Amino acid sequence: MAGAALELDLGEMHPRQGDAFDSEATEILYGGAAGGGKSHLLRLAAILWCMMIPGLQVYLFRRTFPDLWKNHMEGPSGFPALLAPLMAAKRVSINLSDGVVAFPNGSKIFLCHCQHEKDVIKYQGAEIHLLLMDELTHFTQKIYRFLRGRVRLGGLKVPAEYKHLFPRIICGSNPGGVGHNWVKSSWVDMGAPMAIVRMDKKEGGMLRQYVPALLDDNPTLKENDPDYEDRLEGLGDPNLVKAMKTGDWNIVSGGMFDDAYSSTVHELTPFPIPFSWRIDRAFDWGSSKPFSVGWWAESDGTEATLPDGRKKAWPKGTLFRIAEWYGWNGQANEGCKMLAVEVAKGIKDREKDYPWGIRVQPGPADNSIFDAENGVCIADDMLKHGVRWERSDKSPGSRKTGWEAMRKMFKAAKQHPMEEPGLFVFNNCRDGFIRTVPVLPRDDRKTEDVDTDAEDHTGDEVRYRCLAVRKTAAFHAINF
Repeated sequence: MAGAALELDLGEMHPRQGDAFDSEATEILYGGAAGGGKSHLLRLAAILWCMMIPGLQVYLFRRTFPDLWKNHMEGPSGFPALLAPLMAAKRVSINLSDGVVAFPNGSKIFLCHCQHEKDVIKYQGAEIHLLLMDELTHFTQKIYRFLRGRVRLGGLKVPAEYKHLFPRIICGSNPGGVGHNWVKSSWVDMGAPMAIVRMDKKEGGMLRQYVPALLDDNPTLKENDPDYEDRLEGLGDPNLVKAMKTGDWNIVSGGMFDDAYSSTVHELTPFPIPFSWRIDRAFDWGSSKPFSVGWWAESDGTEATLPDGRKKAWPKGTLFRIAEWYGWNGQANEGCKMLAVEVAKGIKDREKDYPWGIRVQPGPADNSIFDAENGVCIADDMLKHGVRWERSDKSPGSRKTGWEAMRKMFKAAKQHPMEEPGLFVFNNCRDGFIRTVPVLPRDDRKTEDVDTDAEDHTGDEVRYRCLAVRKTAAFHAINF
């Protein structure tokens, strides 16, 4: 078959007959490096299995129609090119208007897109035997879960030699995008690469496997374009080069902070906060979505004593995220649905245990908590339990200004010596800040802003704090 040069054994990507997981539905992520041939693999899998299994119904998704068409219908390895010999022999047909590839044995490949969560209703009645999701991190978890719920064999009679393969889901993706966090936590952080893990019923009950995608998986690219790897080296930023070449899921190419944030620079071991430094908290409200509480220390230039005994001073106005409470249920971008009064009590309980807790002053919060509904508002409910907030800066353009302030402070922290206020995080702030902020993706249409479909709650809380005008410590080192 023309273009079928990807040498990745599909048989290695599933539990085999005779294994403990014989004949089980499986969801696989083939993800990682740029140029690994992930999209090509999905097309080949769809074609080959449709030819071998009569009546197989394959659904191949991209987030948007333009991406679907450009990636899977155009070029020398698109469906028309791959299937040209079969089409000439009338052994397959492509309906361009409906986006359906049909085989004489009744098998079909449906080329689909689902840009918005409300669009999933179009596939409510689908019986999907093989679900293929291209660039999975472009989708929200809600879309994926709905489509996974349509994966079933129904009345399909699968030949015995293939019965252990279906139903199944194969996803391809690079790191990054609005779904980076939930995809990473669902597959990459689940266990060792290639390991097969049975998920709980609340997670679909299927077997799950992560298969790393490497540039070496695509020999055709290396043969036709041997200098491609050198061009990746030419990206300049070592982190970007690593992300594109190895598919490191802790680094995101093209994110809001990928050129500004470094875990080795910005993530610090906790140290005692000098008494003269200001300590306050910031807040982004959420219920069905996570809320984020961050406790912040702001340097006044006084030296701090580090865990190894060294003394160090930072420019006045440098911010340190010294503790956090991320209100999630353990699933990416899902809240724990706590009431405002419960959150307030939880804040006060935590501050009782912190050695600096008695010094905490009110800081900026999402302005929506000050909106009254039926005469009450979240801010008033929390104030009754001793938690007071200030209004955050929501002036026109504040989102763009806030992200830029964060970038500037991240970059200032990387300078030696530091001349302007920087931004650091204690390495115990993992759930909210370290897990979500460094990988925040840009909005494709407004590159100065973060994609609002991403898990941006801690990011919002951080930019509130970076834009806050301090009353007790001047913050004039940043010009907005």
